[in-house]
Amino acid sequence: MEMNAPMLARIEDRVRGTGLVLRGGFHPEAADLVPDLPGGKTVATLLLVGNVGTAMWQVYSASPEASRPISPLDAWSRRVLDDIAAGLGAAAFFPFGGPPYLPFIRWAKRAEPVAESPIGMLIHPDHGLWHAYRGAIGFAERIALPPPDRRPRPCDTCLDRPCLSACPVEAFDGSRYEVERCVTHLSRAAGADCMEEGCRARRACPVGRHARYAPAQAEFHMRAFRQSAQTKAASADSMPTKATKETK
Repeated sequence: MEMNAPMLARIEDRVRGTGLVLRGGFHPEAADLVPDLPGGKTVATLLLVGNVGTAMWQVYSASPEASRPISPLDAWSRRVLDDIAAGLGAAAFFPFGGPPYLPFIRWAKRAEPVAESPIGMLIHPDHGLWHAYRGAIGFAERIALPPPDRRPRPCDTCLDRPCLSACPVEAFDGSRYEVERCVTHLSRAAGADCMEEGCRARRACPVGRHARYAPAQAEFHMRAFRQSAQTKAASADSMPTKATKETK
């Protein structure tokens, strides 16, 4: 049975009330690797949910999760989306909590017109680089969806590509991202601007500037990124090499 457009509008209103927005959806195929619903039912419609601009931050920052020392935004996202999904007879899926991780980048490209930018982040024709995905809601029912939005990547008509020249430590070259160089910069006084206002390369993009994060939101994400990168680097450094294993 296919659910009609008014159902999609009701879902959209429910999501918007949390500061999040519906980020499009699709009818999954086997290659999309969408998990089954509790009870073994197949997901017939997957709707992505995320944030654009500052609306989510205003709601999240006033929540009880915001004062948690560990993964506060993930905890808030889980509570909010689990509640929405339960009220709709659906199930929520999240881009965090792994490994393994669900293929949210693939899902995002199926749901709306996003593509990798020269600095690696997904860029949207309207929101630019100022957006993210907080989860997805899976339905057993097939919900009628609007035609796919196939607008081209705005980077393809951007001649100057200021995102590639704005980074003060040249961490990007259009094909690779030097994470260690970036994190080292963020850990020094010279990196205060990137830490407090958001990545310079991200800010240099002319698309979606109206949706740019406020300083408090930008700093939150930059600190979370730096901590995650440092944790991963420390974990990799602590892994014994093959030679070390063999001598023990």
